[in-house]
Amino acid sequence: MEDVLSAVRLSLCVSGLSSVICAAVGIPCGCVIAMRQFRGKQSLLNILHTLLSVPTVVVGLVVYSMVCRQSPLGFMGLLFTPAAMVIGQVLLALPITVVLSYTAVAAVDAAAGETARTLGAGRVAAAFTMISEGRAGILAAVTATFGRLIGEVGVAMIVGGNIAGYTRTITTAIALETSKGEVGISLQLGAILLCISLGVNLLLQFLKGSRSSG
Repeated sequence: MEDVLSAVRLSLCVSGLSSVICAAVGIPCGCVIAMRQFRGKQSLLNILHTLLSVPTVVVGLVVYSMVCRQSPLGFMGLLFTPAAMVIGQVLLALPITVVLSYTAVAAVDAAAGETARTLGAGRVAAAFTMISEGRAGILAAVTATFGRLIGEVGVAMIVGGNIAGYTRTITTAIALETSKGEVGISLQLGAILLCISLGVNLLLQFLKGSRSSG
């Protein structure tokens, strides 16, 4: 039971921190891309959309090459630590947050911002008006980001090492137990994972409803 609780705690901590970082960086980036016109914008969007489909094991290998002992960052001792897992998860999910935030704000009628400026709002206030109008989509971006990360296994396995009580997450525990033939334990862990995902989705839907009613 202690091993299960440890895996649940680590999954929540790593995925939660990674989601917060992705939101802090990705949401502003997505909003800026949506609200501004600049040279290379379409190329940037094409790259971001391509990154959405990068396999987790590829991201894991990239991070491994960055933090292994022979790499320039090897002296930091990040390999097989939760910190390396966070780095990998941020690299994996950041394009999701950026693209979905961009889509949410880009879907808002530009007339909303123009109307705000007509009523005396400055450029920054008008931008916040458009972001507020697209808040449902932005919350969906946060939900999708966390959902992608809580169920991630490739990065966690490669740069985390699946060390019991230290870097073992729910998904890597499922992979381990399945390889041992303990399908029943794997199913129980899978049920816990689904409950966590459902709980987070319900919380974000509640926040969405509260903002809408407010």
